[in-house]
Amino acid sequence: MVLGQERVEFSIIVVCLNAGERLRITVDSILGQSYGGYEILVKDGMSTDGSLDRLPEDARIRALRRKDRGIYDAMNQAVEEAKGRYIYFLNCGDVFFDGEALQRVKGHIRETEKEGKREEGASRYVFYGDIYERLTGQRVASNPAIDAFGCYRNVPCHQACFYGAGLMRDKGFDLRYRVRADYEHFLWCFFQGGAEMVYMPELVANYEGGGFSETKANRKASAREHREIVGRYMSRGQVWKYRAIMALTLAPLRTWLAGNRLTARAYQWGKGLVYGRGGKCS
Repeated sequence: MVLGQERVEFSIIVVCLNAGERLRITVDSILGQSYGGYEILVKDGMSTDGSLDRLPEDARIRALRRKDRGIYDAMNQAVEEAKGRYIYFLNCGDVFFDGEALQRVKGHIRETEKEGKREEGASRYVFYGDIYERLTGQRVASNPAIDAFGCYRNVPCHQACFYGAGLMRDKGFDLRYRVRADYEHFLWCFFQGGAEMVYMPELVANYEGGGFSETKANRKASAREHREIVGRYMSRGQVWKYRAIMALTLAPLRTWLAGNRLTARAYQWGKGLVYGRGGKCS
């Protein structure tokens, strides 16, 4: 748990395959953090573009160059090597919102653990915040109070979540799910893993958007996997109830409004009001 003379609080995992300069941009963002108690695990799936060779020399960077069966297998492999108390995934092309992001997250962890009854070495917390979405130019607020309906509707962006290492080691990403294994893992943490969800009203990451599960080719698979996953963790009655609520509240329209650059600001402003953030979106 110690890197040099400093404890490893965060294991920051960056998965890549022929990522080019986007890998360097993400790693430089991490190295620019004022809080230094972290390690960077770059899990590379045997890239041939030389991107690993262009990484800066820093003792906090470890490159794991191994074959894998896809992004979630790569993440699982990296978790096995992680030394930090908390695990965080930052995709190539994504960056921290600013140089103080980790320092702010560490402050929330310190205060929560001080007030809680859990032993420091046995953290079962998921700390999560908000993201800035480059595609729409807006702050995307996470639900400050996670419940079953929130899990059905929309969990926090993966780039906003810091997982207690024990939660990741007890159950990795389920490789049966090609595009929603991170969603399934979040639901496991909430329903079965004994995790305490802690919202941080902070901007964590500047999110590139257009992620793996958001591509047009993967949308059908995403919908199919969502149906299967909620069926694992929720009763049939809950699923029908939440599906009806989504239909009555025009969920497809709201999704379009949130993703359209012309309407996203107004949508996120209204969402901020609902979440008790006074409409603050940036």
